[in-house]
Amino acid sequence: MANEYDLVILGGGTGGYVAAIRASQLGLKTAIVEKGKLGGTCLHNGCIPSKALLRSAEVYATAKKAEDFGVLTSDVSLDFGKVQARKAGIVQKLHSGVQYLMKKGKIDVYEGNGRILGPSIFSPIPGTISVEMNNGEENEMLLPKNVIVSTGSRPNTLPGLDVDGKYVLSSEEALKMEELPKSILIVGGGVIGVEWASMLADFDVDVTVIEYSNTIVPTEDKEISLELKKQLEKKGVKVVTGAKVLSETLEKKEQVTIQAEIKGEKVFFAAEKLLVSVGRIGNVEGIGLENTDIIVNNNKIEVNDHFQTKESHIYAIGDVIGGLQLAHVASHEGLKAVEHIAGLTPERLDYQKIAKCIYTHPEVASIGYSEEEAIAKGFAIKKGKFSFQAIGKALVHGEQEGFVKIIADRKTDDILGVHIIGPHATDMISEAALAMVLDAAPWEIGATIHPHPTLSEAIGEAALAVDGKEIHG
Repeated sequence: MANEYDLVILGGGTGGYVAAIRASQLGLKTAIVEKGKLGGTCLHNGCIPSKALLRSAEVYATAKKAEDFGVLTSDVSLDFGKVQARKAGIVQKLHSGVQYLMKKGKIDVYEGNGRILGPSIFSPIPGTISVEMNNGEENEMLLPKNVIVSTGSRPNTLPGLDVDGKYVLSSEEALKMEELPKSILIVGGGVIGVEWASMLADFDVDVTVIEYSNTIVPTEDKEISLELKKQLEKKGVKVVTGAKVLSETLEKKEQVTIQAEIKGEKVFFAAEKLLVSVGRIGNVEGIGLENTDIIVNNNKIEVNDHFQTKESHIYAIGDVIGGLQLAHVASHEGLKAVEHIAGLTPERLDYQKIAKCIYTHPEVASIGYSEEEAIAKGFAIKKGKFSFQAIGKALVHGEQEGFVKIIADRKTDDILGVHIIGPHATDMISEAALAMVLDAAPWEIGATIHPHPTLSEAIGEAALAVDGKEIHG
């Protein structure tokens, strides 16, 4: 006998469980099918554990320069076992919190792999879910009125760079390292790659980043990319750009060696380990999509503005649809999908008004268009830029590297993009996000009184600088 639901969600990651909570609030009988742990990649193999390690790396790096603050220490050392134990404790606490939220919302959780069935005795249309239970018990059959596919993604790799967990790692294996390597090659200078580079360099690992593009984090504003490269190099990271890794040259003996083609010449690299960081790929296999009319291209499920697939009662959100593969994006896609299922009329999600964050040290955060994108789209722009060098709180913290940059439309005064590299950039970007949601002009941010001394003063000064009115510049 099938269990009936208003909504069944395949995948209990950030997008899935947030969607389930909203569905419960709207009175929908809801279930989640999750083959791993609630919280998904973000909680267990991504956002949270990596940021816990980054925080330990930041504290260690600060302790090593404590004398700059007049604090005398001796024999500062790192216990990586305790670093990992702290990370595990944070993950466990948050996991328990998600489990509690499911019970609070009376959301049923099936631990197993869910597969969408085609038309059957249970339903004349695709959508019945067969759950292969983790505990080996007989499959559960779920009969939902609506389905949300939120199965997330996994680390991508390159042909010939197969992850073995010993010499060649993905970010998931790297998170589980029991000991730090003396040296590491990171193939890929995107968001995940540079976060690992920053972290491991702060842990005293010899780091080399090999990036195919001519800049690291190539989707960021060019000035931000160049400044981040400069700051990584200051902490000892070797950054190699415009390099095509030759996978066929990979050798694994006592260390990893590989060659890359740079400006027509082959260059040799060697390290104790190699981390492959070349993006993520959607989990579309093994969930029964072939039993539906759902369209999948390049491991991405096609959806409309309401996140409906070709099967209008089956929705998809998060990494599995491509786009911005960020936890907070998946959450809000889930909210929009559930509200549409419930008969509400949610506004279309505007991806230009969603902030992106990079948790390097210094941090990077941005929203909207880069300067290059704005010009390419035909905008006549004006811009303001303000350095943290002139911000008292940044000097107090001993973290004056970086700047805030604001790009606006010269004709309408609309803010087109905000870009920050510097201390606590990821915490400050939300002011810019709110400004863009409210269609604020730079002068309105500048007219907002930012308390002194705070890091946020840099945002106010950059906004004034758009019209040449900055005070401390």
